[in-house]
Amino acid sequence: MSRYRPPRAQGTPLITPAGEARMRAELHELWHVKRPQVTQSVSEAAAQGDRSENAEYTYGKKMLREIDSRVRFLTKRLEKLKVIDERPIDLDKVYFAAWVTLENLEGEESRYRIVGADELDMHKQYISIDAPLARALLGKSLDAEVVLLTPSGQQQFYITAIDYE
Repeated sequence: MSRYRPPRAQGTPLITPAGEARMRAELHELWHVKRPQVTQSVSEAAAQGDRSENAEYTYGKKMLREIDSRVRFLTKRLEKLKVIDERPIDLDKVYFAAWVTLENLEGEESRYRIVGADELDMHKQYISIDAPLARALLGKSLDAEVVLLTPSGQQQFYITAIDYE
């Protein structure tokens, strides 16, 4: 049995201005703050002599590899992303960056924002545009019925509010 796994498909290349700002801030932090600090600690550890048994040196080199890997990822990803900073013409339909309030059949409400795959954060109620729920919501209007097939069965929701910040 092979351990090969095909590469994960990249998410839809859309992002909100706030999401892009967070990614650029992370890139700046890694490149201009953390990397110079780790580089300095690696050079200090290397000056101590024997590198083969120097845990600080080994750990520092590992940290540099991780930082460089993340910097490469962020740089390439930011080149591909398209920032959506304009509101849609029809504000009565669900599009990218919309806050959508849903009501299930029991009357329970939940509110989600449709964002890019790089901004996914369930604590803030952000769902990816590639998520099944977001796909089911896109293009729907106020009071529309949304049917979602889940592993636990079919779920029905009604859109009770749509707003854009």
